[in-house]
Amino acid sequence: MTYTRAQILSICKKEDVHFLRLQFTDILGMAKNVEVPRAQFEKALDGQVMFDGSSIEGFVRIEESDMLLVPDLSTFRIFPWSRTVGKVARVICDIHRPNGDEFQGCPRLALKRVTARARKLGYAMMAGPEAEFFIFNRDADGNPTLTTHDSASYFDMTPMDRGEECRQRIVYALEGMGFEVEAAHHEVAPGQHEIDFRYAEALETADNVVTFRLVVKKIAMDMDLHATFMPKPLYGQNGSGMHVHQSLFKDKKAVFYDPRARWQLSTTALHYIGGLLKHARSFCAITNPTVNSYKRLVRGYEAPTTVAWSEQNRSPLIRVPDRRGDGTRCELRMPDPSCNPYLAFAVILAAGLDGLANKIDPGEPVTKNVYKMSQRERRRLKIDELPGSLEEALTELKKSKVVQEALGEHIYSNFVESKEAVWREYIAQVHTWEHDRYLSRY
Repeated sequence: MTYTRAQILSICKKEDVHFLRLQFTDILGMAKNVEVPRAQFEKALDGQVMFDGSSIEGFVRIEESDMLLVPDLSTFRIFPWSRTVGKVARVICDIHRPNGDEFQGCPRLALKRVTARARKLGYAMMAGPEAEFFIFNRDADGNPTLTTHDSASYFDMTPMDRGEECRQRIVYALEGMGFEVEAAHHEVAPGQHEIDFRYAEALETADNVVTFRLVVKKIAMDMDLHATFMPKPLYGQNGSGMHVHQSLFKDKKAVFYDPRARWQLSTTALHYIGGLLKHARSFCAITNPTVNSYKRLVRGYEAPTTVAWSEQNRSPLIRVPDRRGDGTRCELRMPDPSCNPYLAFAVILAAGLDGLANKIDPGEPVTKNVYKMSQRERRRLKIDELPGSLEEALTELKKSKVVQEALGEHIYSNFVESKEAVWREYIAQVHTWEHDRYLSRY
């Protein structure tokens, strides 16, 4: 919905809104906000509120710290939960410098730049994510544990699925934030859940993913539970993915469908898929940004490990669901919900656009189960592997001009610096597994 400044001020007065949160994300995708009281609403909506950018991960140095929060008025929402003093609303902001220039380190603006490139070609990217998450119990001190609240599995019902009430409360809150929720259910692993909401254009969907994560965590906390979007919290169980269904529209018409073409997929769809396949190894560090992400991308747990596409087979990286017509789309199965959605959608779209520009052929779809193929057979079919670690993914990212240009120099360099520091810290640790395996043996 589009709001004017005057409409927002009127709604805030009518609904007794006492605080307005100016929301944004850092480069790593963590939601941040500056909260202002009612007396500052007009100033905030005019984009005159500043904050210290040097305190935000990957933004700026201390000597150039002042940043402006420029609100996108269409994102105004009132939080659907009560507070002791009045209501709280939010508006999502872009980050600008004090002189009004766009800040090159703003993830939301990075996505805007890539979607603007697509619009010049006549395209709009539609995206629909499937973000999975776990719900765990908390201990007596309120700290999260790895003890699940149920022993249910895929699509199970109460009493095995004890998270049903929590999911229902989350759905109710999401609808209060303007979401059109399509489905909610228990996932494969104990304590694992999925809530699907309607697709939209890429920027709106990225905003929705950030809001979704906030609402899920908030409702779980209110129920004395802990919700996490960590990709692989439990050994021996499926991890949480964020499959991204995507398509291109032109003049409000889907362009991936061609009833006369092979597989009923247009040349545009095939070239777009070709771009995703070509650049998947390069953008993996963005869509799967943590050390833990690569413990999900292993065989045997339904997550993709190879760079291939298929119509119905769920083992490759990209699947094209059966639905045709306006619902024709491809499903990228590697991303996980720990990613920054603005950056993830930016690099995914940039890869697809490169596929269109260079008419990249995706090759034949893979019909066999990739997990059961021998390495020799995968080589014969020219099926590459996804990176096996964050370090390998960063190495691939450093080779890709397409992905780097989508991020911009500021975000790219700060992202790599941050993740390389994380990797160095991780490999320097001595883990419990090493103690169990080596301490007595050597």
